[in-house]
Amino acid sequence: MKKKLNIAVLGTGFMGKVHSYAWRAVSKIFDLEFEPVLKVAFGTDANDLSSFVERWGYEDSSMNWKEVVSRPDIDLVDIVAPTLVHKDMAVFAAENGKNVFCEKPCCLSVSDAQAMAEACEKAGVLSYLNHNYRRIPAVSYARQLIQEGRLGEIYHFRGAYLQDWIMDPNFPLTWHLKKEFAGGGPLFDLGSHSIDLARFLVGEIDSVTAEMRTFIKDRPLPGTGAATFTAGTNQSSEKGKVTVDDAAFLLLGFENSEALGSCDVSRFAGGRRNYNYFEVYGAKGSLVWNLERLNELQFLDLTEPYATQGFRNIMLTAGDHPYMSKWWAGGHIVGYETTFVNAMSDCLTCLAKGTAPSPNFRDGEKILQVLAAADVSAREGRRVRCQEVQ
Repeated sequence: MKKKLNIAVLGTGFMGKVHSYAWRAVSKIFDLEFEPVLKVAFGTDANDLSSFVERWGYEDSSMNWKEVVSRPDIDLVDIVAPTLVHKDMAVFAAENGKNVFCEKPCCLSVSDAQAMAEACEKAGVLSYLNHNYRRIPAVSYARQLIQEGRLGEIYHFRGAYLQDWIMDPNFPLTWHLKKEFAGGGPLFDLGSHSIDLARFLVGEIDSVTAEMRTFIKDRPLPGTGAATFTAGTNQSSEKGKVTVDDAAFLLLGFENSEALGSCDVSRFAGGRRNYNYFEVYGAKGSLVWNLERLNELQFLDLTEPYATQGFRNIMLTAGDHPYMSKWWAGGHIVGYETTFVNAMSDCLTCLAKGTAPSPNFRDGEKILQVLAAADVSAREGRRVRCQEVQ
């Protein structure tokens, strides 16, 4: 008989939907000690919250997140609210003895990430930071090949995360475009993913040199009832200042490697809807992966004769590939939503074993150091050591 694990989800937006789906699916796909129960959802809009709760089958709802978190029947708090409130929610949850599952980016600053980590460690509760792309079978297999030495010494990491959803100058000034709410633009939103993948595949990042641009500096203020993600809808004739980057390019140095890294992130890459990409080049081989073809990994084996060398496409659908033994029959692909199911399985497995999952809030602290160092580098025009940023 599985133990019931009562979940409180804080947020009802896009990520609230994805997480709700994954919590419902995880114990049906994986053999776990726990069975998640969608106990209560928090939201800030009464009509939206009511619809969300009915659609996903939550037992209860509230518009007071502190009331939700302090409930004695809640075991795990899942934070999918805007980045601005991550720190307060996570610390309060830890102080109330709740395990914490949190969406990225971790928070707004290195000091906030430290506070989140320390609160969870002091309370003896689990912290999990959801960089779900680690949980894609192809990405996990790429790490496996690197750790097995199939690439040899790593020379280059090239990461890119590109989107185009705010290119319309009439797109309103949502919270995503305000530094005080989001921490940064694609530097934080997309860059946190690319930096996590660089750390996951190559190792800790020691230094950053960065350039950032804001191409549209003023945007229409959202009108009353404006749709958050719909450009040109119900917006005001007044404009406000964009205070985050629209694009950021980073050069990365690694702590324990001579490898050279780069990371390009942008919301102004026309035609790129959600293009998360990396290349890893080593002395013995190379890897290429692209989220838009997430079941595939390109691998070049440089130990083969030069005349027959070439990238081969590996389909990650076999039962001995990471995670795939629990999914569909061999040859049947998985999708974006499965990355969250895989992530929650790993998180709940760690919870059952009493071990620390990865990434956690300490990983979030290290990622924030890189992002903060990039921000300093772009402003001051110099290479910045990550340890300078506290």
